[in-house]
Amino acid sequence: MEKLCYVVWKPANVSGSAFRDALLRDAVPALRALGATRIGVLVADEHAEVLHKARITRQGEPIAGLVSLWLDCVDAHPVIEAVLRRHVSRLAGYLVTESVVLPNTTHVATPGERTPGTTLLALLEKPERLAFDEWIAIWHGKHSPLALEIQCTYLYVRNVVVRALTPDAPPWRGIVEEGFPVEAVTDPMLWYKAEGDARKMRENLARMIASVRAFLDIERVESHPLTEYRIPD
Repeated sequence: MEKLCYVVWKPANVSGSAFRDALLRDAVPALRALGATRIGVLVADEHAEVLHKARITRQGEPIAGLVSLWLDCVDAHPVIEAVLRRHVSRLAGYLVTESVVLPNTTHVATPGERTPGTTLLALLEKPERLAFDEWIAIWHGKHSPLALEIQCTYLYVRNVVVRALTPDAPPWRGIVEEGFPVEAVTDPMLWYKAEGDARKMRENLARMIASVRAFLDIERVESHPLTEYRIPD
């Protein structure tokens, strides 16, 4: 089995909720008919839009979501993309390896329904100053444990990009799905597990910034709060 991730943009005249409905109602059954399993839809619908101030975009028009799925063989990706292109204005596809560092056991939804909380989607480029193996060692061995230590994360999924599947895909090498309570997105005390301690919050924030700078160029990072829908097989 191989995992594919598609970053998607919606048509300008389509609302986030209408875009979500089209993906869930039309695209997901068509993908399943083609053999896709473990389909996940992250989308900037009305639940995520209230958190738009947390969005960091470098691609002009903000992304509208992420569709992830598993196939027996990546060779089938063109037919998958043909389905998605019926609903999107643009897509960027990637073959990835997945590591579920922290599974979601506390914010579980009925399959097909909205997961309570928000999923922060981070799209990462590898800086030229780091070799790939060094980049992975810092990200996986140092940054990931720190993120789990000092942030109120309930889900942490790392996707390392093996290769791009679509022309003109941005040069992202990592795709991260992190689940947070909705209220944490606008409350740094909660986000950084500070428990009302302003000094602890500042210390944890400083540790996080230093950790990010160790393996990323911050000005190149994309970050989007999205709503998660996990589809039953």
